[in-house]
Amino acid sequence: PYYVDLNQNLFLQASLHSSDPNLVVFVDTCVVSPDPSNFRTLTYGLIRNGCVKDSTYSSYYSPHSNVARFAFNAFSFLNRYPSVYLQCELVVCRYKDYSSRCYQGCVSKFKRNAGS
Repeated sequence: PYYVDLNQNLFLQASLHSSDPNLVVFVDTCVVSPDPSNFRTLTYGLIRNGCVKDSTYSSYYSPHSNVARFAFNAFSFLNRYPSVYLQCELVVCRYKDYSSRCYQGCVSKFKRNAGS
């Protein structure tokens, strides 16, 4: 566990360890939950589908494309849970593949095929 005070900034970094230098990491979704085994029922979104949902969430520049840096403010989950758990989904793409998910940024709705 990592202990912080309320309203303290948490700085995080996710690193991809690969021998391929042409990969980039993108933070797609990060949610918090009071239950470490359930990230579907009672959650709070910091970022979803690349769209920032929490005003304290910030992404930070990294000199390396295989490193994603971000931060958010520690908060009390509904004022009744002493601990929260963070789960993030990251995407790995080819560097400068502008058609990949990593370069699309915020995607509010995914297109669905209506079928025939």
